[in-house]
Amino acid sequence: MADPVADFKQGARASWAAGDWDAVSRVVAPVGPRLIERVGLEEGMDVLDVGTGSGGTVAIPAAQRGARVTGSDLTPELFEHAGRRAAEAGVDVEWVEADAEDLPFEGESFDRVLSTFGHMFAPRHERAGAELARVCRPGGIVGTVTWTPEGFSGAMLPTIGGYVPPPPDFAQSPLLWGSEEHVREMLEPQGLGLDFERQTVAIEDDSVEELVSMYEENFGPLVMARAVVGDRWPDLRQDLARLFQEWNAADDGSVRIEAEYLVTVGRKQAD
Repeated sequence: MADPVADFKQGARASWAAGDWDAVSRVVAPVGPRLIERVGLEEGMDVLDVGTGSGGTVAIPAAQRGARVTGSDLTPELFEHAGRRAAEAGVDVEWVEADAEDLPFEGESFDRVLSTFGHMFAPRHERAGAELARVCRPGGIVGTVTWTPEGFSGAMLPTIGGYVPPPPDFAQSPLLWGSEEHVREMLEPQGLGLDFERQTVAIEDDSVEELVSMYEENFGPLVMARAVVGDRWPDLRQDLARLFQEWNAADDGSVRIEAEYLVTVGRKQAD
């Protein structure tokens, strides 16, 4: 019998494995160290990076600060880049294939459980939220970074989504994780006291055309969308170029988009 949830996750894995996530991740690289500073990190702490990708945003910077780091991701194809980047940085990180809705770790295993644009793409938010809290030690912190629905990604993701088949009913929008109200509903029942802050990261390139090309060649979901939409691809590409220009804050022919994200810091009650 077909398992729609398993099928959805297999599709998600294929999507993130397409293109070159390592190239795209460099756009958001500044976000990880900001989150690490926000949650506080001491040498010797056990840190889990959920949805680590190629590791350069949180896992490797945390290891460089002396933490014992595990980077988990649904898409182990990304670990080739992750391992290379960790070796170049001179740090050790344990890479583990893992579903954010069913993390393969004992409860209360980590002092810091972090996720930058990772867990938000798990389809069932209550399960993902419960797992983040479960593996966090009492007195520890769950720290997440998620795109807001009002920000640039809140416009880009639906633009792509408008050209591809809709997700199944059980798959909640990842952009809900950018709403404080939704995050409270997911995490406060798990015993986390929450603080929020909105920040932006600059997405920059030499021109709108260069930025569109970077995304179409490297951003896995867009690579997959191009294969699906066929003859409609020029329309989708044009819509993206128009969107990028609408959000462009530069006036010298280059492109600079200030993409808003929500920082959530959840402190787990000590025993």
